[in-house]
Amino acid sequence: MEKYVIKGGNPLVGEVEIGGAKNAALAILAAATMTDETVYIDNMPDESDTNAMLQAIASTGAFVERTGRHSVKINASQIHNYTIEDYIKKIRASYYLLGALLGKYKQAGVVLPSGCNIGLRPIDQHIKGFTALGAKVNIEHGIIDARAQALVGSHIYLDVVSVGATINIMMAASMAEGKTIIENAAKEPHVVDFANFLNSMGANIKGAGTDVIRIKGVERLHGTEYTIIPDQIEAGTFMLAAAATKGDITIKNVIPKHLESISAKLIEMGCQIHESDDAVRVVATRRLQNTHVKTLPYPGYPTDMQPQITVALGLASGISIVTESIFENRFKYVDELTRMGASIKVEGSTAIIEGVDKYTGAVVSAPDLRAGAALVIAALTAEGYSTIEDIKYIERGYEDFDQKLRDLGAIIEKVDDDKEIQKFKLKNA
Repeated sequence: MEKYVIKGGNPLVGEVEIGGAKNAALAILAAATMTDETVYIDNMPDESDTNAMLQAIASTGAFVERTGRHSVKINASQIHNYTIEDYIKKIRASYYLLGALLGKYKQAGVVLPSGCNIGLRPIDQHIKGFTALGAKVNIEHGIIDARAQALVGSHIYLDVVSVGATINIMMAASMAEGKTIIENAAKEPHVVDFANFLNSMGANIKGAGTDVIRIKGVERLHGTEYTIIPDQIEAGTFMLAAAATKGDITIKNVIPKHLESISAKLIEMGCQIHESDDAVRVVATRRLQNTHVKTLPYPGYPTDMQPQITVALGLASGISIVTESIFENRFKYVDELTRMGASIKVEGSTAIIEGVDKYTGAVVSAPDLRAGAALVIAALTAEGYSTIEDIKYIERGYEDFDQKLRDLGAIIEKVDDDKEIQKFKLKNA
């Protein structure tokens, strides 16, 4: 079982290049099956989640060819299997194939998704949307099955802001008869990127990025070439790594506007932020200041950046409060962080953090994707050696994470066993 072994104490300094957005890529790859023509996608992150999605798409009968590490060619003209059980049980975004196949073929079956255990992520809003468009949806033997004689545009109000439901309904509605309006829609950057992708295939979608999206159904979609936006959460993770390690990192290939909520909090914490057209530089020269954070849908502070800022605030002066309003299980990593010396008390959806002078190295386990990245940040600041287990979660959403950190001066290696850990400690003693 692969692990990261880390010797902490080095400030991270230098430049890092951010890859394509995982959350946009998963939806865009699914939507590439909605045309019989060839689709070329570039700036696709090479991560276990995107790789699983490509395998799932290939299992339908579609032609999938990796034309480079970050590019893929998909032709879905030969799809013959509309029920997908393999490859995607572990990824939450498997449900995007429901919207794509239902929109194009009026039938789809996908095994119920799992992904990270960070709390309930019900699919009731997805089902509500599909039903409003005229589909019959059943869940049997762990598979969600959706079918329709025809899909007809509708007015859909989402009870809660849901990125997944917004994207899924957009897909199905793109090839429905007539007009669809989605109210209380998600506004995240990857929702906008996804709408841009569908429009590049000939869809008629307006209002993405606002809370009302209007879709006029079209009969067919055509091939396209498309480049995925940079990953807001990968960028944010390196921003918090700079803050926590008292480093100086220039994060390149980003859209600074997407990072404004993170930048604002880092400024409150005493960091310097320098923005240019496609880069953000984070400089942290002194101990961080305490602040309060509440996670909210975009443009608020992202839930996917909550563990990383909690790790940084664990080293800040004074008492900070972090409130999680999206997922109820998102503080599972706090027990692991406590092993490293953090002083955090969780009460329901709120963490009360009393800043400590330092973390100390420990053996900890990544409970999910973003918490795993946050524990790596904690280990990079800690005195002594740390081992991060279950890094399969981290690799779901970060490409070459350990290499990018090494390039910034981190002492980190991926290892398989205790013997390699001992070798690492001897080498870095």
